[in-house]
Amino acid sequence: MKKIKLLIKGMHCASCASNIERSLKKIPGVNSCSVNVLTRKGIVECSDEVSDDELRKAVKKTGYEVVALEKE
Repeated sequence: MKKIKLLIKGMHCASCASNIERSLKKIPGVNSCSVNVLTRKGIVECSDEVSDDELRKAVKKTGYEVVALEKE
């Protein structure tokens, strides 16, 4: 199990954050995620098999961009 912080560019409202959360939760191995529009950050708890690239693609699919990724 790992915890990853994402810094996301382009969010403007709660709906943006909600769309990103839904996209991230579709990835097999993602246990939970929370996206905050005010801090422009997302926190994802997932299994070790989930790659950083999968997370970036899920965010990009919703029209936003991961500008930084930090593992805890």
